[in-house]
Formats: sequence, C-alpha cells, structure tokens
Amino acid sequence: MPAALGGPRLLLRRLREAMAEPVSPQARLDRIVVLIAANVVAEVCSVYVLRDDNILELFATEGLNREAVHLTRLRADEGLVGLIASTAEPLALSDAQKHPAFSYRPETGEEVYHAFLGVPLLRAGHTLGVLTVQNKTYRVYSEEEIEALQTTAMVLSEMIASGELDGLGSQASAASRRPVMARGVALSDGIGLGHVVLHEPRLVVKTLIAENVDREVQRLDSAIGSVRSAIDALVERGDRIGTAESREVLETVRMFAHDQGWLRRMREAVASGLTAEAAVERVQSDNRARMLRQSDPYLRERLHDLDDLANRLLRALIGPGAAGHAALPENAILVARTMGPAALLDYDSGTLRGIVLEEGGPTSHVAIVARALGIPAVGEVENATALCESGDAIIVDGVAGEIHVRPGPEIESSYAEMVRLRARRQEQYRALRDVAAVTRDGMKVGLHLNAGLLIDFSHLEETGAEGVGLFRTELQFMVAQRMPSAAEQQALYRQAFAASGGRPVTVRTLDIGGDKILPYMAKLEEENPALGWRAIRIGLDRPALLRMQLRALLKAAEGRPLKIMFPMVATVHEFTQAREIVEREKAHLARHGYPLPHPCELGAMVEVPSLLFQIDEIAREADFLSVGSNDLMQFLFAVDRENRRVADRFDPLSVAALRAFRLIAERANAADCPVTVCGEIGGRPLDAMALIGLGFRNLSMSPAAIGPVKAMVLGLDAGEVARLIEAEMASMHDGQTLRPLLTAYAHDNGVPI
Repeated sequence: MPAALGGPRLLLRRLREAMAEPVSPQARLDRIVVLIAANVVAEVCSVYVLRDDNILELFATEGLNREAVHLTRLRADEGLVGLIASTAEPLALSDAQKHPAFSYRPETGEEVYHAFLGVPLLRAGHTLGVLTVQNKTYRVYSEEEIEALQTTAMVLSEMIASGELDGLGSQASAASRRPVMARGVALSDGIGLGHVVLHEPRLVVKTLIAENVDREVQRLDSAIGSVRSAIDALVERGDRIGTAESREVLETVRMFAHDQGWLRRMREAVASGLTAEAAVERVQSDNRARMLRQSDPYLRERLHDLDDLANRLLRALIGPGAAGHAALPENAILVARTMGPAALLDYDSGTLRGIVLEEGGPTSHVAIVARALGIPAVGEVENATALCESGDAIIVDGVAGEIHVRPGPEIESSYAEMVRLRARRQEQYRALRDVAAVTRDGMKVGLHLNAGLLIDFSHLEETGAEGVGLFRTELQFMVAQRMPSAAEQQALYRQAFAASGGRPVTVRTLDIGGDKILPYMAKLEEENPALGWRAIRIGLDRPALLRMQLRALLKAAEGRPLKIMFPMVATVHEFTQAREIVEREKAHLARHGYPLPHPCELGAMVEVPSLLFQIDEIAREADFLSVGSNDLMQFLFAVDRENRRVADRFDPLSVAALRAFRLIAERANAADCPVTVCGEIGGRPLDAMALIGLGFRNLSMSPAAIGPVKAMVLGLDAGEVARLIEAEMASMHDGQTLRPLLTAYAHDNGVPI
C-alpha cells in the first residue's frame, strides 16, 4: 500500500501553495495533477471537467499522453469516468479494463494501467467533473485512500466552480455554469429577465484547508453540540409551534443530527485536512449528490431536512451574519425555497423582476402578493435554490411556468423579444383605459379589481377599473407580527377608501383559517382545514375579532358608501347572524356620534355548494352576492387546489361548473340582486366570455387581467354567445367542456382571447 497516502494534509498544503502561484490556469492545473500523483504514489492522475454541453473533457493529466489533453472527450455516461459522473459515487477497481463500462481511448496510452480510482468533483451535490488516479499494478485502494482523494476533489471543485478554468482548451465552461431549464407552476403572470438573488444565500465556505486539525475537530464537535441543543429545544416546544406535521419535521432533523454515520464522515473529512466548515460542505455535497439521484420521492424530500441541518451547522461554525442580504441588483430575481408575504414585502418591489420558489402554489399567500405587485413568479420548481447561485442570469416565465438559469444567447434574445411584444400589447390595453367595457350588442360589463394591498389601488387609475370588487383584508393581518389594533385597521381602511378616488370598494371580512394562518395565532389541528374552522365561522365563534374589524370599517367609511361581504357563508342563518353584528356596531357608533356609512350594503360570498340550494333565500336577504369561484370549484369537485395530482381534474367550463354558475346568475338576476364573480376565472378572457354568456355582468380580477378581458368584451356579441352556450348545454353530458367550442367561436369571430 502506498505510504504517502498517510499524508493528505501535506498534499492539501501543497495544493494551497500551487493555487496561489502566479501562473496560468492550465499551468496551475498541470502542477496540481503532478502533486496528486506524487502524493498517492500513482503513475497517472487526470482531471476531467464536465462541459456545458454535457461532455467530459480531459483538462489535465500526469502519466497519460499529454497530447490527449482537451482532445479526449467522453459523454457524461460513457466509460468509467462517465459512470462516476452520472452516479456521483467513487469507483475503485483493481483491474479497470475488465469492467463492462471501460472505454479504451488509444490517444491516451492508458492500456498499460490496471488499478483505477476515480471520485466525482462535486459542488452543492452537482457533478462538475471527475478526478482519477491509475496504477500499472493490480491493487486494491483502501477507504483511507478514497477519502483522501475525495477531500482533494473538493478543493478542485471550488477551483472549477469559481470559473478559473473557463477559456481553457475548447472554451468550455464548467457544468455548474451551463444553462438549465426547469419547470414549475405559474404563480403570477409575466416574464422577468434579471439576475439571481438568493433569499437565503448559500453559506460560502472560504477557508477549505485546516491549519490545526485538532482545533477543527473541537470546533466541529462544539457546533454539533450547539445545533443539537437548539433542535432539542425546538422539539420540546413542538406543541406550541403548530401542527403534528411540523413536529415530525423537527424530529426528523433531530434524528439526522444524532446520526453517527453523518458525524463520522464529517470527522473523517476534518482528519484528512479540511476545516470544520469545509467538512460539513463536503459531506452535504455528497449527500445531495446521492439524494438528487433517488427516484423515491420520500428520500428526495428528506434532502431539505439535511440541507436545513447542514446550514444550521455552517451558521454555527461561520457565525451570524455570514449570509446576510446583499444590496439588490437593478434587475433582481428572487429565488427561495419558500417565503411568506411579509418576507417578500421586505424587499424593494421596484427592483424585483421575478420570483422563483421551490414551494408555494398559485393560491399561496406569497403568490397573491406577487400578483398584487405585478411581479412574475413561478413556484414548485424542484431544487431551485441548488440550480443557481447569486448573480446568475435567469429568466422567469410566469406564463408557461418555467425558469431558464444561465440562458444561452438565443433563449435570452427570444425572451427579450417576447417582453417587447408584451410591452406593446400592454400599450394597446392602456389605450383602452377610458373605453367603456361594452359588448358589440350594447351589453355593459363592469370590470373591477381584486386587491389586498394599498399598492393595488394605484392600478385603478391606470387600468380604468370601475372599482375594487374584492378587497382581501386578511393580508394586513398576515404580514403583521402581531394582531393589528382597531386603530391600525381603521387607518388602513381609511387610506384604502381615499386611494379609491370615490370608486366603490367591496371589503371582504377576515378570511383566515385553512391554509391562511396568522403567524401570531396558534394553528388548530384539523384533518381537513379547507373544510374546517375558517372565515365567517371564526368571526361568528369569536365575535370580538369580527366586531373590531367591522367597527374599524364603519368608522373609516366616515359617512361614505360601504360594501361589506362575508366569506364562506354556508347557510342563510350565518349571514343573518353576521348582519345582526353589523347592526349592533352601527347602533353603538350612532350613540357615540360617529357618522354612519350610507348606504351600507352587506353581501355574501357564494363559494360553499350548500348555498346553491339556498340561492333564492340568500339573494333576497343579501344586498349583493359575490362568487368565490376558486373555493366553489374546489368544493364542488372535491379538489384540493394545492394538490397537483388532482388540481387539474376539473374544468370550470365543464357542464357541472357551468350549470352551477348559470344557477347563481339566473336566481340573482331574478331577485334583482347584483352579483359579481371575483375568483381567478373572471380574469381569464375565454372563461370570462362564458360567464358573460351565462348572465354575469360584473367581474373582478387582478390588475394585469383588466386589459385582456376588456379587449375580449369589446369584440364580443354577448347575446350570440349566450345562445351558443344555451344550445350546447342542452345536449352536453357530464365530463364535456365548452372550452374547445368557445375557443373556436372566438377565433372565427375575431374575439381576442
């Protein structure tokens, strides 16, 4: 067994000296392979780099034919080197030529070598290349030798990732810099071009090679103890942090923190000459590489737990503030694993051009805020934070639900042209701002905004919307660190009414519960929170909360007209109970001399299917109705919108959905009760066309949807569409959808959709 392998620390010190020499990158790499070969007593040492075209190229060698450098190339799955790159696992063979994956390249002159050891060059779990050593003898490499070569590989990986080798040989760049396209789910419409800003930046390990190994072992053990104590404390507070699921997550993290195999690998990495933080980084990179290649979704999900644990350990070692937020570049694209609305609002929205999330669906709170701010966003992008680094060029396609990291010039040019086209289209929509939304046959359609933040009210003027059809008051509660006081609520509502410029504002009372959990309120454990204690149910069971909000609204109106609607009303009795609370608050304010809003209209949201069977009664009791199509469709089809397996199992233009919408429109119109659709369906031109055909004359939507929907309305013959839908629905059976028919009608009649 080679004696020199007992000194990996000496090799690391010599590598550090070689890295500091003022020579060209190629000369430095040539010097490094010589040092490694001498240290491990091998006749051959070679470095292969994974290029941006997924080809492994020989970048340096000691022992093989030097003329083969930059000429020998392998596919990422070809030969022993390709096998190591694709599996991200070390490979040690006593006779490499007998292995079925062996691929002989005559230009290298490697036919005389038998023993082979190769390790992947990894960074953040991604393969950048392969480091190999070879011997003429038939020999077995020990675990210590493999560990030493892996430690050396980490140093080389940082050299490659830094871009130091770019421009060598075939002008190939490292695999970590090659373009990546990933798919997710569109959260907020639009296209953003910019540069990556990591919401929680990866902690950068700057010092790789240890000066004092014993001290590094002590630092590692101390950090492990600190992290274990912190996790133990979190688990002990489990009953107060939320759900049983969150406790299970912490229990899993604690299990990993006490895993002896994980700790042993880090200590071995330190013993080989790495600093404590470099050892953590190296072991976690190995873990990421293995788990990213797992097909079992459960194992892949555990990667987040390991990442969280490794980051905790790195923060303990590097210290607080190591990953603080840097100043945002001019065109910032925020990339995060997950993010709440408050965290998003902490950033300067004027410099944000897009958002990318690993978690978070279209109805998540951060998605709602992104749409309110008009920022393109894509969610559910697997391992998004590992695909890019701060400063990388990135494109967020909030239309198709895609991201392009480090895009090539053709992709970038194509999207730049797409942005210009969208800008021209927006100019055309802006030209329609002052044009009334009237169909070709003279039917007026009211177009209103959905709002949740004060900034949304600025879109009233620029879009020409008639008012705010849905003001989500819960966003104020969700972004606060404590329950907003009555005075704070009143101040917000007063500002909102003033910003409306006299246009009508329909205020929805607090819609919390389900997936909308306030950070300062204990979460109730429920089997099915979407069907549980939420919205008006909380308000009626905790009337003090509802009364405080109603009083703030009534006082903020200061005698102006006020429209209040209650969410998730399941029975007429719930609505009358809520109305009685309003009347008591009005009487209280009148006794104390406050001016009362006039008129004060009260409405109900139609989003629980039970209300469809009380539609005549609720239309008589309420001053107006508002269809919450998002929840109505979810409940009607028993589909969890956050569950991607079932989220697409229904179509709002199917026969069941259309019959429900038609019933609401017919009964409300018959009772002379104004009705508005304020869910996502109203902001999609084709779906909005169907709603108009069914008899709806008021739609509320995001600011970006006003222009496209108005253009559709101006090109539409409402009566003709109504007759088409009526005739078709008479012969439709369950499962059919009008979408193809209405699409064809729009194209044939020049209706922009």
